[in-house]
Amino acid sequence: MQKIVPCLWFDNNAEEAMNFYTSVFKNSKIINRSYYLEGSPGPAGSLMVASFIIEDQEYMVLNGGPYYKMTPGISFYVKCENQEEVDYYWNKLLDGGTPMQCGWITDQFGVSWQIVPTILGEMLNDTDKEKAKRVMDAMLKMIKIEIPLLQKAYNKE
Repeated sequence: MQKIVPCLWFDNNAEEAMNFYTSVFKNSKIINRSYYLEGSPGPAGSLMVASFIIEDQEYMVLNGGPYYKMTPGISFYVKCENQEEVDYYWNKLLDGGTPMQCGWITDQFGVSWQIVPTILGEMLNDTDKEKAKRVMDAMLKMIKIEIPLLQKAYNKE
């Protein structure tokens, strides 16, 4: 049993967001859905809460009304093994969203994502601080992270 489950608060489109996320990530499934009943705080028959799994991580969504909004202060970090994965998640999650610097996206639902190749961390942690600095400088100029450009900076080409 997973002890801590992130819960995402939406105004009224939690079900749409959950369906979108489970379509983007191949290893995902919806676990359950609960709907508002007559006389409850939300419109009867509309989704109240639901749970789903992405890559063995459970999440919840809640249609709680317009009281709270998403913020980039909380984001989901997607570890990508290669440029193909970076491109896939970038393009899927960017649909209807907004790109930001250094591999960040705010998706169409206001949720923030970091689409980052694992090699970036390896390069930034290199014991050769000059290589790491060149990689950092290159990354800071990027919107979507491009592994070939990181490698070029790393190798000083």
